[in-house]
Amino acid sequence: MANALVNVPARARRGDVIEIKTLVSHPMETGYRRSQLGVSIPRDIIRLFVCTYNGTEVFRAELHPAIAANPFIVFSTVATESGTIAFHWTGDNGFTATESAAILVE
Repeated sequence: MANALVNVPARARRGDVIEIKTLVSHPMETGYRRSQLGVSIPRDIIRLFVCTYNGTEVFRAELHPAIAANPFIVFSTVATESGTIAFHWTGDNGFTATESAAILVE
């Protein structure tokens, strides 16, 4: 199971641009390396990150083998209404992680 951290402001004024930060721990293997025995180590990367705000997608990133382990993603969106910001990561070998945060818009 991955450890996901998210940083979302607890409160914002309607129309404010808010910064959202995410970090997920994942070993990330490119698939290009070999073990000490010369056997190819299978690729294991996070392929997709999606963020939704009250069910509407506000950010999407498709990740590729050059992405670092434990990807740190920062993006902005506009605070429109109180609700839930949900985060979903998917990857190779059935990897999935989800997290969510509430925001109060005044």
